This record gives sequence, structure tokens and C-alpha cells, in this order.
Amino acid sequence: MLVSTQAVPDRIVRCPACCGDSVYAVSNPYRPFCSPRCKNLDFGAWASEGYRVDAAQAPESDGSASDDFARPAA
Repeated sequence: MLVSTQAVPDRIVRCPACCGDSVYAVSNPYRPFCSPRCKNLDFGAWASEGYRVDAAQAPESDGSASDDFARPAA
């Protein structure tokens, strides 16, 4: 098995928060973000529900017996 000793060049990507250059490598602990500020801005947007994942609405219950197992017993 051959093992390459050549260094892999760092990949430059666009920061999703500020659109600046960001090094996508192990040396960047904030990847894919360029800085802790951009990483925290994105985290804050998720935490404050600024970003949402769409979900299908649950069908309304028709009162059938199959719905009974989902409710806790009283």
C-alpha cells in the first residue's frame, strides 16, 4: 500500500454567514465558518428559530381507536 507524503493543500470555501473566504481544514476549528463570530451568529439564528425545517402537518384525529395508543392513559 502506497502512502502519500505530499501535503494536501487547504481548501478555501465561502463562509455561509459572511460570504468571505474560509479555510476548510482541520486547522480551522470554526469550519465551514471563517471565525467564531460567524459560527455564533449562525448558532444564534438556529437557537432563536430564525431557521426552520418545514414539517408536514399531522393529520387531524378522527377519534378512531388507533389514536388511543398514542395518548398516555389517564
